Amino acid sequence: MTLFHRDLGGAGKPPLVLLHGMLGSSRNWQTAGADLAAHFHVLAPDLRNHGRSPHADEMSYEDMLADVITWADAQGLARATWIGHSMGGKVAMLLGCRQPQRVERLVIADIAPRDYYWPGHRQSFAAMNELNLADLGSRAEAEMRMEGRVPSYPLRKFLTTNLEQRADGRWAWTINLPVLTAALPALEKSPLRSGDTFAGPVRFIAGGKSPYIEPADHATIRGHFPAADIVTIAASAHNPHMETRAEFVAAVLAPHA
Repeated sequence: MTLFHRDLGGAGKPPLVLLHGMLGSSRNWQTAGADLAAHFHVLAPDLRNHGRSPHADEMSYEDMLADVITWADAQGLARATWIGHSMGGKVAMLLGCRQPQRVERLVIADIAPRDYYWPGHRQSFAAMNELNLADLGSRAEAEMRMEGRVPSYPLRKFLTTNLEQRADGRWAWTINLPVLTAALPALEKSPLRSGDTFAGPVRFIAGGKSPYIEPADHATIRGHFPAADIVTIAASAHNPHMETRAEFVAAVLAPHA
């Protein structure tokens, strides 16, 4: 699969690859990526079934890892620093454990190597699947229609970034919604096996207002990543690269303890 990517600047500097989360895309990284381009050559691909990358019937962490390796080879990236958020963080963890020679350093944003089950995910997917696109007039109308399932206005705004108006005026999902819906239970699980480890430098950046990385997860993190350090941004929820961008960039750039 040939992934779409955005070049966010910094050509000639050491390479940095940014991997987005579920229902996101490379667009989510544009502002933080521009900040990081002062130090790196920043590239952000869209993972399969997201953004402008192709759709496929298969959707697993192994599939995404294979896509990312193929994409990196096509870019001539033998080794890079990798930052992954949420689902993209799980892809980055798997890359470090399975292809450590490709990883200069990992930064994992607000996700741990464990299984999750979030009723909120199911509400979001239910709202998107229930949305009748045939008579949809605008994104704002989509946000209003989803309010019963998704009371959070920022979350509804985020979900509707995946809607695109076609040349004929009709609205369509840019994500592969049926495949992602079916794959959700598998994507909530950790992609790592018990023996998977990466000995290189890893920084986990947790949102202080987010439940995705809890103190109880620290031992599991260090079981797979013995050199990991864990930084918490107190003011952030699940999206530190967007909600607390300056603090996130500073945490990425700070030397390891």
